[in-house]
Amino acid sequence: MARVENLLGALSLTMADRLRGVGAGHGMSASEQASLVTLHAHPDRPVSWLGEVLGLTSSGVTRLVDRLVDRGWVTRSPGSDARQRRVRLTASGTKRARALLREREAMLADAIAPLTRAERADLEILLDRMVGALAVELMPTMHTCRLCDRTACRSGGEACPLDHTLGADV
Repeated sequence: MARVENLLGALSLTMADRLRGVGAGHGMSASEQASLVTLHAHPDRPVSWLGEVLGLTSSGVTRLVDRLVDRGWVTRSPGSDARQRRVRLTASGTKRARALLREREAMLADAIAPLTRAERADLEILLDRMVGALAVELMPTMHTCRLCDRTACRSGGEACPLDHTLGADV
């Protein structure tokens, strides 16, 4: 393994741990965090869609949604047929999702704080290229972006590096 790959692995692991810690301080699992942020960006989706985005089984996403409903963060409503249910954030869930995004932003800002403005610009170009190569289909993209701040990704008139995977359903 080359040094650059090893450094990237160390950074990735540390950042993943810190991202999980954002909501863990509020007693939230990683799936709960990802659910709220995803539903904030994509409201009123079928439970099965949320499970697919998060990589959960049918029973796993059902238990997750039950927990979110119990905490007052989402509501269920009927879907297009008797078997399907849709989920939507409540006002409390929206507030919690926004708080998670703010905490995530602060943690990530701390991570790049040692870089100069020029280094940040260079890093943005490289990350755009690397993130853009992570997925070529919608669901892997949704999984990749499950904790993303969609507004930040498109700030300054920039496109999301994974827009090439979008279909009419997003």
